[in-house]
Order: sequence, then C-alpha cells, then structure tokens
Amino acid sequence: MASIFRPSSASLDLRPKVICKNLSTRERFEFQKKSLRKERINVRFCSLKANKAQGPIEGISVVEEKQLNSKTDYGVVGVHHVGLLCENLERSLEFYQNILGLEINEARPHDKLPYRGAWLWVGSEMIHLMELPNPDPLTGRPEHGGRDRHACIAIRDVSNLIEILDKAGIKYTMSKSGRPAIFTRDPDANALEFTQV
Repeated sequence: MASIFRPSSASLDLRPKVICKNLSTRERFEFQKKSLRKERINVRFCSLKANKAQGPIEGISVVEEKQLNSKTDYGVVGVHHVGLLCENLERSLEFYQNILGLEINEARPHDKLPYRGAWLWVGSEMIHLMELPNPDPLTGRPEHGGRDRHACIAIRDVSNLIEILDKAGIKYTMSKSGRPAIFTRDPDANALEFTQV
C-alpha cells in the first residue's frame, strides 16, 4: 500500500533511531510519550539557548530544562491529537488508511466513547476521527484549504503524495507561498495541509 509517510530513496531520513513500527502499540505509545516528547523539549531548548548564546551548546542541565517548562504554568509539550468530525467512519477510514496510509492506534478507547470513532497515528501524534453531526457547512468552503481551518501534517516528499492523490482522483491545491506543500480535503471537507520537511 502506498503511504505518504514512507520516505523516498532520495529523501533525507529524519526518523528516530528506534523504529516504532516494530513495537507493540503499548510499547510504541510509551516510547513516544517518554522519548519523543522529552527530545522535542530538549531540541526546542537547545535552539533557544543557541540563538541566545550565538555559539555551541555544551551540557544542558535538568534545571535549565525545567526553566524552559516554567514559561507556561501547565507545561506545554506538543500537540497530542487533532479531532476531526466525520459523517461516515468507514468512508473516512478508507481515505485515511487506504489512501494516506495511516495506521489505527488500537490502544485508544474506541468503544468507551458515546459515539463511533478511530484514532490514527500521524508520526507520534494522532488524528481522532469522530462520527458526529457536523455543525459547520460542508459547502461554500474556500477552494484552497490554506484559507480555511486546517491541520498540517509534515511529510518527506510532496511529489509522492501528489502521485497518490492524482491516482485516487482527489483534488488538491498547491501552497500559495511557493513552498513544497499542498492542501486537500477529506471526504467530510476537513482541510488538510501536507508540508515537506
């Protein structure tokens, strides 16, 4: 199955050294919760410290990391998931799984909520599809998703995704800024941006 998350041979491999696909869902969740989020905080701190010091970074202490986290009393560490409404869960899963290649996170509570839904992995974060009535109009939305509410997913190769969308007959628009990014909509008119990193 084609996947936008599978890098091309010519792309730079930015994946962590531990490949989450080989772990169980529980192990993957624990790895991502502990390792990737901590790594992101450290990387962000390193960037701030490097910009401030205008020089190389040597030895970041736990105290310095805590100082960064104290900028927000509640400790923001990243985006956990994006919730998207859908009219028909099976139709949405066809798009997200079979066209975009996302995998379901089986550890999430699909059956504990009062509506149908699914949690899909997007790197170390997730999309939560919720089969609920949509209060927003589905028609009259801007043609270009960049002028509408949207979620942005970082990918390695926009050209590979363009081929996948063309083959599936799914419309998209290129980023108006000229950067390597495209906008498309899912079957429920939720706007998605895919930007090449």
